Amino acid sequence: MTEIPNRRKRPTSMDWGRTLRLLRQHYSEGKWRVPQLRPVRGDPFRVLISTVLSQRARDEATVRASQRLFERYPDATTLSRASLADIARLTRNVGLSNTKVRAIREVSRQIVERFSGVVPGNIDDLLSLPMVGRKTANCTLVFGFGVPAIPVDRHIHRVSNRLLGTRVDSPDDTERLLTRLVPRRYWAQLNPVLVQHGQNICNALRPRCGVCPVLANCSYGRAHESDRHRSGPRRGSTR
Repeated sequence: MTEIPNRRKRPTSMDWGRTLRLLRQHYSEGKWRVPQLRPVRGDPFRVLISTVLSQRARDEATVRASQRLFERYPDATTLSRASLADIARLTRNVGLSNTKVRAIREVSRQIVERFSGVVPGNIDDLLSLPMVGRKTANCTLVFGFGVPAIPVDRHIHRVSNRLLGTRVDSPDDTERLLTRLVPRRYWAQLNPVLVQHGQNICNALRPRCGVCPVLANCSYGRAHESDRHRSGPRRGSTR
């Protein structure tokens, strides 16, 4: 395994049990955005197809497209026989439509022909399917099968780098780092909690560090708040 690239040799020590508990408690109250896979949790096929559809798409669009698609084609057998035109019509709002349309039908066909209609429950077989990378495969394991894994999207990549004080280059390297640092019993909790945090508070351009429930444990957040207070409110700010 290659060394994980970052600009600090030792990531910040983190009590992951406490951190995840604080974030879960925070998002259990009020109206917050929720991860788009919640409606299909427990169904490996729907998790897999929904995650492929979600690539470079907004969560709201993915949820609507998935609902329309599964109402008409509820399993791999029916979707493998669908026309490309009908799949495109049902999923037209998720972007990259032609690429995704071909991919999800081909994924369904391979599940039927190679795996007897049952989504495989191991990462190597999942990665052999079209348009299935590590994030999609790990999402299927966690949300479809309940198997411990760490799916890393842009939110988890960003949030974990901030929490740990690292600058890891890629989501795959972030996955390897988190797999090493986070106790296995917390792996399945990591994605839904950190994705929700990245969507609602720890966003890319304007993180709301002042209301973050784990600010005390985040060197990035403390530095961000210190800089903000020193510079004062920006012109046009509604702070």
